[in-house]
Amino acid sequence: MESSSLTDHHHKYLSFPLLLPYTHIPLTPTSISLSPIFVVYIYIYTHTRTQKANSHETPHFESIFQPKNLMYKEMGRHDTYQKLIFFCLSILLLHNVFKDVEGLACNWGTMASHPLPPNIVVKLLRDNGFNKVKLFEADSGALRALGKSGIQVMVGIPNDLLATMASTVTAAELWVQQNVSQYISKYGTDIRYVAVGNEPFLKTYKDRFVRLTFPALQNVQAALVKAGLGRQVKVTVPLNADVYESGDGLPSSGDFRSDIKTLMISIVRFLAESVSPITFNIYPFLSLNADPNFPREYAFFPGSGGGGAKPVVDGSISYTNVFDANFDTLVSALEKNGFDPNKVEIIVGEVGWPTDGDPNANPAMAQRFNQGLLNRILQGQGTPRRKTAPEVYIFSLVDEDIKSIDPGKFERHWGIFSYDGAVKYPLSLGNGRQLVPAKGVRYQAREWCVLSPQAAGNGATWASSADYACQFADCTSLGPGSSCAALDSVANASYAFNMYFQRMDHRSGSCNFNNLGTTTKIDPSRGSCRFPIQIDTSRHETLRPRGNSGATGVKWRTVAAVAIVVGCAVFN
Repeated sequence: MESSSLTDHHHKYLSFPLLLPYTHIPLTPTSISLSPIFVVYIYIYTHTRTQKANSHETPHFESIFQPKNLMYKEMGRHDTYQKLIFFCLSILLLHNVFKDVEGLACNWGTMASHPLPPNIVVKLLRDNGFNKVKLFEADSGALRALGKSGIQVMVGIPNDLLATMASTVTAAELWVQQNVSQYISKYGTDIRYVAVGNEPFLKTYKDRFVRLTFPALQNVQAALVKAGLGRQVKVTVPLNADVYESGDGLPSSGDFRSDIKTLMISIVRFLAESVSPITFNIYPFLSLNADPNFPREYAFFPGSGGGGAKPVVDGSISYTNVFDANFDTLVSALEKNGFDPNKVEIIVGEVGWPTDGDPNANPAMAQRFNQGLLNRILQGQGTPRRKTAPEVYIFSLVDEDIKSIDPGKFERHWGIFSYDGAVKYPLSLGNGRQLVPAKGVRYQAREWCVLSPQAAGNGATWASSADYACQFADCTSLGPGSSCAALDSVANASYAFNMYFQRMDHRSGSCNFNNLGTTTKIDPSRGSCRFPIQIDTSRHETLRPRGNSGATGVKWRTVAAVAIVVGCAVFN
């Protein structure tokens, strides 16, 4: 990850005229690339100067890197080549500096009744400086829209496909061909990782996927190699943090869970040998929410507001937040089982904070946590036991109103943006940039469904109708401590009616409820409780956005580097 000072330094050069043209997309160092014009310029300039210097047609070889009043004195052919070699090496070094700088990453879930169109989501990602995204499945619309966008992709294989992937290499080869190779070759989608399963070793799954995950991982890796993608696309398994534990609660005592320890060692070794990352999901929110005695401040990062947490002392290390302690428990588990955590690539696949559905889930707490997280990412900050910063995918981009709420009603509200791409709370993205909302979203008619005033007195009747509405629509904001918890019973019913009405796309009869409902054009929202109007998915184009400087820039960086090296070899 880049530091803020490094980012500031790079952004001084955004107006350099020989780089790819500036667009309205906020540029980050990873989107800076040498243009083909620059490559041609390099070749013509150096070739001309070399010929003139060697034939003594000019008294000096002018350095591209110095003012014109500083000239190299003519020293003949040998001196000319020295300057040219220095120039080539400098350009290559500059290329590598730009190439290796990291950007922001997030999860893009699609469990929504009215999902944002993929082309709008991709623009939302780019407008906010996200150049890496993690998908939970090979969603065709998303993968097409991400083509030539400059965004690196981790594409997921759902748990219910693990048995198929584990059964035979042929099945894995077919999946790779249809969901990886096709999008890379046909659409230019920059797929970097395949996530095999999602938290398959959760205790709640009761060993359902324990015997399937590793064979599936091996088969998918073999399929990628056979497809010629073994170096370009890496495999990983996103795991929940419950795969490691500490007997005394201290990070230094971390080890893999006893029932899967042998399996975890095999998986980590396999990933390390194939130069692939290990991926773990860390949720400070769940630590706080699951234990009423958990110290509240310990869930947040120091310097993010509040009074700060009482440190947890572990030998010479004092931990001030649960994220560091959790991550270092993993580091200790790796060390204890013979792995060097500084030589194993570690990805934090999910980390974030929800904004609704629970007393601990609100925009203020989410803003505090995620801003602290972003500050760490932008500063390239590691943990006490591993100074190298992990790659971090924020969870998540947008809310998803049809996700399972078995873990809690907050499960549908993890997005830093609401269902329609609206900004929930301010976040500083570095370099003076703030979150910006999605553009071009089209909504259903500005109309709501509410409880009819004439029916308000018959509570028993409309209460059952509201319960019915909530069976088919998202009413998680009505729970205790949630954004709509303060509504009275009448407004409560109106909220339920409207959520059903929006879910059903304002269809005829969807606001009837045995003549208890009525439509209105006056927004019934109250305070923090928003009565939404849903996205009109029928009015959006489905075409993916045209490629810009992203993936094209990546290709041209490579072309530029190759051209320079070849040029150096020819001149030599």
